[in-house]
Amino acid sequence: MTVPGIGPLIATAIATLAPPPETFRKARDFAAWLGLTPRQHSTGGKQRLGATTKMGERSLRRLLIIGTNSVIIKRHVHAAARPGSWLAGMLTRKPPMLVRVALANKMARIVWALMARGGVYQSPAAAA
Repeated sequence: MTVPGIGPLIATAIATLAPPPETFRKARDFAAWLGLTPRQHSTGGKQRLGATTKMGERSLRRLLIIGTNSVIIKRHVHAAARPGSWLAGMLTRKPPMLVRVALANKMARIVWALMARGGVYQSPAAAA
């Protein structure tokens, strides 16, 4: 629950619905299981990414996107969303829903890392 956008409801849902983190080799596999990664159309060493797959655990994906929505709405509170950050730059360049899904993907990868390795989330500003 220390990750911005993940409260008690989402943390409980992840603990209940998600398989053990050892099931997935890396965080991208967990995000793909949730349906938050782009479809790959890669060939000849050239990586081409398409639209988000949406094939996966529907309820957790929805909850993560709702959590990212709260981060975006209250971006003046969260350090990760202040001007000059990754999120602020994305919001100026990309459509809002695409940014929400991208942030949900990022949050899912952080959650997997915390579940797999243990520990407590530290924001990038606090870690530096």
